[in-house]
Amino acid sequence: MIKVANICCIGAGYVGGPTMAVIADRCPKIDVNVVDIDEERIKKWNDKDLKNLPVYEPGLAEIIERCRNVNLHFSNSIKEKIHDADMVFISVNTPTKKKGLGAGKASDLRWVEESARQVAKFSSGHTIVVEKSTLPVRTAEVIQSILRSSEEDNELNGISFNVLSNPEFLAEGTAIKDLENPDRVLIGGDNLEAMNALHAIYSRWVSKEKILFTNIWSSELAKLTANAFLAQRISSINSIAAMCEATGADVREVSRAIGTDSRIGSKFLDSGPGFGGSCFKKDILNLVYLAEYFGLNEVANFWESVVNLNNWHQNRISKLVVKKLFGTVTGKKIVVLGFAFKANTNDTRESAAIQICKDLMDEGAEIWIHDPKVNKLQIEKDLNIGKIYNRDSEENKPINKNGRWQFSKNFDIFDNAHAVLMLTEWDEYKNIDWEGISKRMVNPSWVFDARSIVDPIKVKKANLNLWRVGDGTSK
Repeated sequence: MIKVANICCIGAGYVGGPTMAVIADRCPKIDVNVVDIDEERIKKWNDKDLKNLPVYEPGLAEIIERCRNVNLHFSNSIKEKIHDADMVFISVNTPTKKKGLGAGKASDLRWVEESARQVAKFSSGHTIVVEKSTLPVRTAEVIQSILRSSEEDNELNGISFNVLSNPEFLAEGTAIKDLENPDRVLIGGDNLEAMNALHAIYSRWVSKEKILFTNIWSSELAKLTANAFLAQRISSINSIAAMCEATGADVREVSRAIGTDSRIGSKFLDSGPGFGGSCFKKDILNLVYLAEYFGLNEVANFWESVVNLNNWHQNRISKLVVKKLFGTVTGKKIVVLGFAFKANTNDTRESAAIQICKDLMDEGAEIWIHDPKVNKLQIEKDLNIGKIYNRDSEENKPINKNGRWQFSKNFDIFDNAHAVLMLTEWDEYKNIDWEGISKRMVNPSWVFDARSIVDPIKVKKANLNLWRVGDGTSK
């Protein structure tokens, strides 16, 4: 059996960092090295102040504190760490292509290819290469082709490779729990000895019946399919939320009723502002591209409709805010609570808040944003406006058509606000003193709850108008 004493992970992002941290924590005899070309990101992983880690996940900082510089290391020493590794995880970004063949749908695999070439160039002896990034079906062929060429060139030096697929099934905000107690661990490959080597790592803390073996292509497709099915449920319930608002029903009651059906289940039936994160949209569009490539146009149309519904729903919320505020938000202050795409993460990728804020600024609104984990530089990058708006400086006002935005770490931002828009379900937003806040807002004022986290009775008692996603009972 192949013994793994040294692991290298290429990519220190949302998947690579937490995954390697848990492996190091559960396998103290294995030396785990996480490498990345981004010097600033590695610097943050090594920061003494654990609050400055580049990834926020509950439970992650505690693991980093236990393992960092013991058997878990972060560096930019890509060549050295690949050379020393028995097993290399490829966990790099695979964004949707912006131009060229498949633009807007297909994954950009440049970093995967670059990583494979680095492994081919710097490896020594036998190396197991593990796909951890979310990849299109048959990407392993690309990696295998690159590595096979290296094997032929280095046949006399005993250099050889096996390629496995080991997709992540992490939900941001619960990633550490998902890693420590996964529903399943999927290992796809065609070499049983290599598959057993990876199995031996996970079996240190995961029960063996949860570790599944498949062929490599099934493993790659399973990841895309899992995300597509989850996103489909979100779009489905958000479509029903719109129906509820039109008919006088309540989506929370509908969700509870259908969720008790054992064939359906209750998970992912919470209506909200739409799905976000790094994977759902990207993976569905990847699935659409593959279906079109293989001539399965009806399949492609079906899955593309999931993304289209999500986009429509986000735009629907923006329009609804404008409509409720007498048809115009020009010059009106709107407080946005939450910018991360979900609670318990600082990830803003594909967050519904981005498009909703842009839509409202296009209408001339003055947006004040609060989020406990997202920083103003990330918001500036996402909104793509430039300088941060400073209320006290006339020469520092970024203008998106007529609108502008301000970020505040201070929660005391409700003075003269016309509306509060709740977009992330952070715990601190669940017990707001609406009675006190209402006295500081412009009358009449609104609370738009896209996450169903406020107490409707308290909001209405404070003489505030309330819209909740999927609530048609107040028509």
